[in-house]
Amino acid sequence: MKIHTEATERHVLAVTVDNESGILAKIAGLFTARGYNIDSLTVADITENHAVSRITIVTNGPPQVIDQIEAQLERLVPVHKVVDLTQAGPHVERELALIKVAGKGDMRVEALRIAEVFRASVVDTTTESFVFELTGAPDKIDSFIALMRGLGLVEVGRSGVVGMMRGAEGV
Repeated sequence: MKIHTEATERHVLAVTVDNESGILAKIAGLFTARGYNIDSLTVADITENHAVSRITIVTNGPPQVIDQIEAQLERLVPVHKVVDLTQAGPHVERELALIKVAGKGDMRVEALRIAEVFRASVVDTTTESFVFELTGAPDKIDSFIALMRGLGLVEVGRSGVVGMMRGAEGV
């Protein structure tokens, strides 16, 4: 018996929805019911009258699964639009992270040095710890966290990915 494993691809989906109660549960339920995974999820109100929100979802899967996800999202009643930023073209992705690192002496100096290289800001400090704020691409944040593990990483909080197409047009 042969087991076929398909290559999975990472996709960033921008979903514009009516800002109504239960929409996030509907979307999460869609993913759960079909066994799809959500790697990152962010939601924000995007209109002045609070009527529309934008949900950014990062997921992985073979191309046909991603197509299925998009089609199923588009069928949900409060969904206005689904755009696969990964397929649509050049786009920008950013994430915010707060990273707490404890340490003294040389470890403390090294943490500050690395933070400077990554352009992380110190948003809280005590004599035994720092909380760094870092924004950037998810890979940049992953790299910073990996370096901090050896220097006394205590805690990490991440916002999730937000993405937008490059250029003058909106989605």
